[in-house]
Amino acid sequence: MGPPVADRPFVITPKAAPTEDYSEDGTGAVVKHDLIARQVAPPNFAMRLFDIAPGEHTPYHQHPWEHEVFIVEGSGELRTIDTPQPFSTGEAVYVPPNTMHQFRNTGRNRLKFICVIPNSGDC
Repeated sequence: MGPPVADRPFVITPKAAPTEDYSEDGTGAVVKHDLIARQVAPPNFAMRLFDIAPGEHTPYHQHPWEHEVFIVEGSGELRTIDTPQPFSTGEAVYVPPNTMHQFRNTGRNRLKFICVIPNSGDC
């Protein structure tokens, strides 16, 4: 059986998905797993799993697409130009298009979240 394609159903694990180190120093403190993304060319959305070490964070950035995020494990805060907003396991986070944002792990354990974006985003 070959690699998954977007015109057929499939199941994938984070270990089997393409992975990218998003940490500023290349240490793997922030990892993105492209669960359903460019490797299968999905027609509408990309699903990624982020895994962030305690005390670490994603880059502070903005882009023209929104984020829909589900917190799988851990706790942290969403940094924007407004007051930081805390979140934890089982909560959902929405970031509108063109909003400066950053996900920070404020907990003692790894922070893991699913992030869904339009496939015209960074996938």
